[in-house]
Amino acid sequence: MIELTLASSNAHKAEEFSELFDPKLISVKPAPSKIDVVEDGETYFENALLKAKAYYDKFKVPVIADDSGLNVAALPDELGLHSARFGGDGLTDRDRAELLLKKLDGVANREAYFSCVLCVYFNDKEIFYFEGRMAGVVGYTYRGSTGFGYDPVFIPTEKMEEGLTVAELHEWKQKNSHRSVAVGFAQKFLGQRI
Repeated sequence: MIELTLASSNAHKAEEFSELFDPKLISVKPAPSKIDVVEDGETYFENALLKAKAYYDKFKVPVIADDSGLNVAALPDELGLHSARFGGDGLTDRDRAELLLKKLDGVANREAYFSCVLCVYFNDKEIFYFEGRMAGVVGYTYRGSTGFGYDPVFIPTEKMEEGLTVAELHEWKQKNSHRSVAVGFAQKFLGQRI
């Protein structure tokens, strides 16, 4: 079995990763303490690496880090790497999602995709990346009670006919989200190391 420490002390996030990986192959546990990492990379890959290396340097154990965001075609420079800070400090997840709806009011091109990049850092010579994406569109209203972030305003391509947001598709999201896809790639690759 491969044991990975998540580059976060967030037990909920570690639990989410543990549920996505096959527990017989890979276990993910939260870091013993939080480290403040300046995420000043220009790509998801760079930010995931910054987090992974910082946690590896501190705890000297294999680490998994992720960086993710929502990329919106009509607002190419506003979300993406800055998704969690969109609109500035002090906003809730719902505030950010509703601000996105407001900015897209009257905009025809609502194409978007979620991206998740995982960095698995075994040591300074063994660093692996896995990317998952979930394509879709930004809807017109805030709907659904599960999920977080932009889930209540994002309609995945596979559910376009039904018009359901990710926040209305909890079970579907567990298998098809950008994070789930990235984990699938990671598990397939890492499983060969066991």
